[in-house]
Amino acid sequence: MNRIQVLPKQVAELIAAGEVVERPASVVKELVENSIDAGASSVTVEIQNGGVSYIRVTDDGCGILREDVHNAFVSHATSKIKGEDDLYNIGTLGFRGEALASIAAVARVSLLTRTAEELAGTSVQAEGGQILSVEDAGCPVGTTIIVRDLFYNTPARMKFLKKDVSEANAVAACLDRIALSHPEVSLRFIREQKTTLHTSGDNNLLSCAYGVFGRDFAKGLIEASYESDGVSAGGLISKPEESRATRGMQYFFVNGRFVRTRTAMAALEEAFKGSITVGKFPSCILNITMPYHLVDVNVHPAKVEVRFVNERLVFDAVYFAAKNALAALNEPPKLQAKAVQHMASVQQMFHPQMDKPEQQRITVQKQPDAFSTVSSVQYRETLPQFRDVSPPLYSSRGKPAEITVSLPPRPTVQQNEEAMAQMVKEPETAQIYTLTAEKTLPEKLPIVQRQIEPDSPAKLIGEAFDTYILLQKGEDILVVDKHAAHERILYERLRAQHKQLTAQTLLTPVTVTLPKEEYAAITESLERLAELGFAFEDFGTGSILVREFPLELAKEDIHAVVEELAESLIKNKRSVTPHVIDELFHSIACRSAIKAHDKSDTKELLELIELLAENNELKHCPHGRPIVAAIEKKELEKRFGRV
Repeated sequence: MNRIQVLPKQVAELIAAGEVVERPASVVKELVENSIDAGASSVTVEIQNGGVSYIRVTDDGCGILREDVHNAFVSHATSKIKGEDDLYNIGTLGFRGEALASIAAVARVSLLTRTAEELAGTSVQAEGGQILSVEDAGCPVGTTIIVRDLFYNTPARMKFLKKDVSEANAVAACLDRIALSHPEVSLRFIREQKTTLHTSGDNNLLSCAYGVFGRDFAKGLIEASYESDGVSAGGLISKPEESRATRGMQYFFVNGRFVRTRTAMAALEEAFKGSITVGKFPSCILNITMPYHLVDVNVHPAKVEVRFVNERLVFDAVYFAAKNALAALNEPPKLQAKAVQHMASVQQMFHPQMDKPEQQRITVQKQPDAFSTVSSVQYRETLPQFRDVSPPLYSSRGKPAEITVSLPPRPTVQQNEEAMAQMVKEPETAQIYTLTAEKTLPEKLPIVQRQIEPDSPAKLIGEAFDTYILLQKGEDILVVDKHAAHERILYERLRAQHKQLTAQTLLTPVTVTLPKEEYAAITESLERLAELGFAFEDFGTGSILVREFPLELAKEDIHAVVEELAESLIKNKRSVTPHVIDELFHSIACRSAIKAHDKSDTKELLELIELLAENNELKHCPHGRPIVAAIEKKELEKRFGRV
């Protein structure tokens, strides 16, 4: 008996179907792409039970001729290519001729279609890869395909499907991508008899993004475009402040086909370098248009992976599209001609050469002379404050009003010398604080990696750049990053309370609208999140209703916490793991902590140092950055040549 045998036709069809039809979302993708290839301007998709029991796709495309309906269910039968050369110039979404045959092999399929040339339509019933009937039927121009009982004859495949809500979310995500790639097509999605997506089909990408993701996401987008050597990239990118924790909102298309491409991803993120925080990612909806022969889409039956003949052209198109858009966003507003004239008039009024005897010339130096005999301490008390400059005054005729500035008399040489002597004898000590005057630190302050003499008093010298707390302890100057210190303290506090998080019922439930992927991540984890004190309710159309919230997070912005929780779930494959909760606490602590460059009074600084001293094992913030650095007295003496 031969060991190598030809497989039966039915088995071969099931193998082929396994490559094309993985889940209900695969069926929807293939059918909607066929509708777009047929020239449809409107497509409606309806599913029930996540698409497992029922899928309907209706379009107003060109329809299928009656004599072609049999071939439509045959593998590798297509109207989109005719020969080998066409494989290298593919302009349609489908071309393999496998979709309908593969779907019919694992489901019960009904087809209703009519072309404009035909008076009557055609109805086809197929099941298990076999056509059962072909009949005349009345219907409008276009095609309707209904798929029932997916995988009814392959129960082994059924056990790999997820819950209905997860499968429905996958269908929704698939339709989002199709809608964004073809804003000229009006797309409607009916999920469990409720419309959850409807795009206008007006060929406006921003309008389409609004319909898919909602107002909050759409208003954070800006237009981007670039073209060179026949390759162009155009669409929308997010503003830098709208960056996200994942790449989930990056949508790349090549000639209207959704693809996953590292080249475009790297180009986008390279363009945003320096504009967003490390660890955050930009969002985009970018379509890369190029000659068909420069891209190979025949890599995998799913047609999501592609190969480029010249990746550099693709990289440059995406990079410069994003870079130019960001540059335009950061351009300062241009002054109008009248405003320029008014500003010139005001500048002239303050010009040193003005012929007004009562006004004195003002000289401003960026770096004052360290050995000047003029006392800045005394003289600054008499100088007028120009920090908050009022806008120029205008007369009723629209011309700048006359403005005069009277300066106090310049100090005499004797006054300067007296002020200098006073400054030397009485150093300014108002900004130097002794920590022991308020509360003595514990013996071991864990802010350096070596032992510090425990009996030496610690003094709060002050704060540098509104960011670093300066302490003197023993033979060291200690520099404390106040944000890192406060962040770590808050993080440890949240971790300690994690096991006893108390759910608090909100007086008024809060509605949070999320992008589709984040919405799906939350709705698939409602039960597990409830155990952590988050009582969420699926409010439909991408919205979550928050009914209960952990009491320990009462001061936090509910919208921000829900968004961060969703992003963390996406990064962790939508599973509520300890890592998800840990990331949430990281984010909350970082956002709630004192920020660098924030003004802090002495009391706040002292309280922070005391808290840090009470938690003497803390040496790094949750992100791994050091909290404290030490500068030795010997190092300072070396720098000043004392040793």
